Amino acid sequence: MSFRVLYPAMRWPEGREIEIASMGDTGKAEFCNSFDEVTGDQWANCDAVICVLDVPEPYRSQMKKCRIFVTPKVGFDNLDAEGWGELGVPLCNVPDYGTQEVADHAMALMLSLMKGITFHTRELKKDPRGLWRPALNPFGKRLSACVFGIVGLGRIGTAVALRAKAFGMDVVFYDPYLGNGADLAIGVRRVHSLEELFGESDVVSLHLPLSEETEKLINAEVLACSKPGLILINTARGPVIDLDALHDALRDDRLRAVGLDVLPEEPADPEHPLIKAWAASESWIDHRLLITPHSAFFTPESVYDMRYKGGEIALTYLSGGRLQNCVNERFLSNRR
Repeated sequence: MSFRVLYPAMRWPEGREIEIASMGDTGKAEFCNSFDEVTGDQWANCDAVICVLDVPEPYRSQMKKCRIFVTPKVGFDNLDAEGWGELGVPLCNVPDYGTQEVADHAMALMLSLMKGITFHTRELKKDPRGLWRPALNPFGKRLSACVFGIVGLGRIGTAVALRAKAFGMDVVFYDPYLGNGADLAIGVRRVHSLEELFGESDVVSLHLPLSEETEKLINAEVLACSKPGLILINTARGPVIDLDALHDALRDDRLRAVGLDVLPEEPADPEHPLIKAWAASESWIDHRLLITPHSAFFTPESVYDMRYKGGEIALTYLSGGRLQNCVNERFLSNRR
């Protein structure tokens, strides 16, 4: 038996060898560049859909045979989890394709700031001799003397915790959804409020999903509790930080420096006061903000995993009934 697996809006412009390989002997991948290219037969007879975007109406109602929807990425806040559940279709993500990459990137942002990497590089370009200042490290401290705080001790948060521990840092985390004992399993400390975490940490790294509860979770009230000299890192989702509050906290020196791989609006809104000041290298923010273009996840290896595991998850369920990484289970009444 061959299962029809529909890719209705392919995001990768190059070949399809990875997706085809993920089908094994039981799947047949069908590719379209956009929803309106998909035929009525494909909508009606596909056994699975793999897509980073949600399938809108009127296409969704045509999917009479679809048994699983896989989004080949971690985030699923842009997908109608409840709606798919009401149709009896499990919605699954691929949470493990970039775990190591994002954890590495969070540490890289911290190290770039605390070791003055980008600071010294930019300064030396202006005057290689006159600005040769090896004893100047504006945001630096001995790492083993620092407390490293983590918001969200999931897969990536745990990977970051282990990396920070390898640098000798005292690791503390806040995660109200994680059961007791996770701290003991990897030798870290637990606190029970964001305010406590921000109040004792020299660095805070965010690793939480985006939801109604977490949008703008890092707000003015939380930032006001920051330990003097705090460095904040976000490689999770942009909207978990209130960008206006972040601007004010940097401007008022409640934060020492910030590293962002994600923003509430992507690409960056050039008119937002924080982005405008950063782009203009205004003196109050110069060297204190690092921004990367949501690139933490990206390596050739992580892209391969993302593309391969999406198909693998779909075919594992279709051929054997084993459901992995289902994110809408509480909405599933009956599976197709």
